[in-house]
Amino acid sequence: MEQPKKRITKKDRFKFVLDYFLTHQPIAETELKYASPYELLVAVILSAQCTDKRVNMITPPFFERFPTAESLANAEVGEIFEYIKSCSYPNNKSKSLLGMAQKLTNEFRGIVPEDVDELQKLPGVGRKTANVIASVVFNKPALAVDTHVFRVSARIGLTTNSKTPLETERQLVKHIPKDLLAIAHHWLILHGRYVCVARKPKCEECPLKEVCKYYQKGIDRKNNY
Repeated sequence: MEQPKKRITKKDRFKFVLDYFLTHQPIAETELKYASPYELLVAVILSAQCTDKRVNMITPPFFERFPTAESLANAEVGEIFEYIKSCSYPNNKSKSLLGMAQKLTNEFRGIVPEDVDELQKLPGVGRKTANVIASVVFNKPALAVDTHVFRVSARIGLTTNSKTPLETERQLVKHIPKDLLAIAHHWLILHGRYVCVARKPKCEECPLKEVCKYYQKGIDRKNNY
């Protein structure tokens, strides 16, 4: 007689996922190239709905021309546009970058703040961007939720019925130890970028399929045909 499948609890699922990544991917970092908090801030603003690969092509000449927030603050929107026009939404991002640099220079003495709330006062910086800067640069216990993190968390079953990035962030933070929040952001992003891709996830080669709700639903559908 076939034994009933053991129910996987949320606690089990988080433990499996975290244990896997801790063992197999103990080092996970952003793929954006930067040499200072200012450079990462620019890169993350540019990365919205744009690939890291494209951003990494744009930033070297950009930083050669605008090596500091002050130099960027004194630029014209049109000149900024010329440097970033190959990324998505260059018009809006040109204005955001100029506004960010001016506020950073005038109100923060050109120093990128560590605090998530302070970071969000800068034009072009939402909660996701602020969490990236806080966790990557300052090693704060923050977890940024982008489209990859949002999708992967829901598919695996780490989150339930989440409708917004903030809701996803709150659910994940409840179950991930503080000291793992920063790296968990990179684990989920990289998993979503290379395995749990949006259109056709590579479920058969996924090391997390044993606890993945999305994969198990597919198996159940096949068994019911």
